[in-house]
Amino acid sequence: MFITGYAVMAGAAERLVLGYDSFGNICGRKNTPVKGAPLSGQDMSSKKYVFFLNSCSPELQSLKISSVSLCVSSCPQEQLNSLEDLQSFARNNGSCLCVYNLNVSSYTLNPKAAELCPTLPVPPSKSFPLLNRCVPQNPECYSKYASVLISMVNEMDVFHRILSGILAGRDTVIGLSVLALAFSFILVLAFRFIRTLLVHTLIALVVFGLLLVSGVLWWLYYDYRNDPSTELETQKENVKFLLGYAIFSTIVTVVLLSLMLVLRKRLQFTVQLFRIVGKIIGRIPFLLFQPLWTFLILIAFWVFWVAVLLSLGTAGTAQATSGGQVEYRALSGICYMAWYHFVGLIWTSEFILACQQMTIAGAVVTCYFNRNKNSPPPHPVLSSISVLFCYHLGTAVKGSFLITILRIPRIVLLYLYNILKQKESACAKCLFKCCFCWVWCQESCLRCFNQHAYTTTAINGTNFCTSAKDAVCILAKNSAKLASISCFGDFILFLGKVFVVCFTVFGGLMAFNYHRELQAWVVPLLLVGFFAYLMSHSFLSLFEVTADAMFLCFAIDMETNDGSAEKPYFVDQELLTFVSQSNKLTEGQKHRSARPFPDNGDGTELQPMV
Repeated sequence: MFITGYAVMAGAAERLVLGYDSFGNICGRKNTPVKGAPLSGQDMSSKKYVFFLNSCSPELQSLKISSVSLCVSSCPQEQLNSLEDLQSFARNNGSCLCVYNLNVSSYTLNPKAAELCPTLPVPPSKSFPLLNRCVPQNPECYSKYASVLISMVNEMDVFHRILSGILAGRDTVIGLSVLALAFSFILVLAFRFIRTLLVHTLIALVVFGLLLVSGVLWWLYYDYRNDPSTELETQKENVKFLLGYAIFSTIVTVVLLSLMLVLRKRLQFTVQLFRIVGKIIGRIPFLLFQPLWTFLILIAFWVFWVAVLLSLGTAGTAQATSGGQVEYRALSGICYMAWYHFVGLIWTSEFILACQQMTIAGAVVTCYFNRNKNSPPPHPVLSSISVLFCYHLGTAVKGSFLITILRIPRIVLLYLYNILKQKESACAKCLFKCCFCWVWCQESCLRCFNQHAYTTTAINGTNFCTSAKDAVCILAKNSAKLASISCFGDFILFLGKVFVVCFTVFGGLMAFNYHRELQAWVVPLLLVGFFAYLMSHSFLSLFEVTADAMFLCFAIDMETNDGSAEKPYFVDQELLTFVSQSNKLTEGQKHRSARPFPDNGDGTELQPMV
């Protein structure tokens, strides 16, 4: 909260989005006066473009163009050769190109007009897509102006270059997020009524998407690397990131194709599994709306997070100089606050997803341990949400914090890898890749472990640590059998997430590739991929959490009951038959008892696990 309050108080994201003049006015909005700057505090609502008085020979000083800049309503489309031309342009277009305190009628009369007006001749210019600047179109002027911009962008730190890329492509990022939402919603409906043909279609689309994205990444890398106009530091970073993305995408493609080949024989059992899960969701129809409100909360949080990030990037104090102009001086320590803010993005996003998982698990547990399967308990979703907020928010906080802790080493390893790339140490790079893969595997295992801990919490009402211990006990006894049942189902859901990410990233590659000017667009593309995965995970985790909660309830049911009249099972016959058949396929046995787990004669119904 301190970071948020500080960013809102000290930052001004509009300066990056809209641009500003030399007198402390943000173009395109009303402004407040700055002490010591008489030309500040003006209404610039109709003046949306930044115009430099000396655009043909600008100079760079402290990451700023030294020429006086103004907010104007339109850029001159034709060359203006005299003060009379400037006066005529101002009267015809309503766009004054001289300093604000010089009246239009005085352009040709005031002896200081040459100092207060742009250097003549004024070249024709047009609004640049980045930050609404008037860029000269005269070849000679443009080359000088572009060289200064190249130097300015190259000297900016990575944090501000990323901010510029996000701002320049903000409309594309929003559009791609909506695309990921549409893909995720379609997959949820498809999995609800899944059939064998649908699984084959999904696998074919995922294969096509992986090959397509990998091919496009390699093609873009080759195109950028051989582009002679690559001068900006952002463009060089694009080339490096594209190579990394292409290698990573290729490795993922090979691994997933291999897994599809190995697990192809369990396809029919996957269809049966989703049919059973769909039956449970059919008993709790409001579960289908669960991912929607989670998505809306995530969107609201992400918008808030980006707004705070932009405010951090513009945090500074306005100070008037001797000539009545205004300078914004950045505050120290902003980069450290940005890293802290990034950790908050991961932790809060994981917390929101953890709340969704606990809500789904609670509803499934309520319906599973209900004797009358034809008459489910009333409002299981609302009841689960109520229990979560009253008793188990700490469990969600702890689980999401553990995942965040494991993600921080991945960020550190990525930073170290960038250092090692410059030193060209092959052994160190290999060691890094091994450590990175190990951390990623640990994070995946922890995510699955947390999910079972949340389900155990919903069953027994215990805290996170106790539930985690109980989950370990039950999974240690039945891990092989439970894993063999749900393994391929989780894999198909993962393929659904890969499908959403692949086609969203492909759309991003096509969209961002048409806007290469001064944009670090590869980093916004990474954020798009991250958001697309979180969206798809938010929607498809409905089936994943339902299946995992169902099997954990099944294992506890087998442990605490013996099928007798005194302690009958809660499981229905369809699920019991499915588990039995799945275990037969896994263990290769021709004859197997209908009861896949050993009896526990001393157990009592729904007692906490020991």
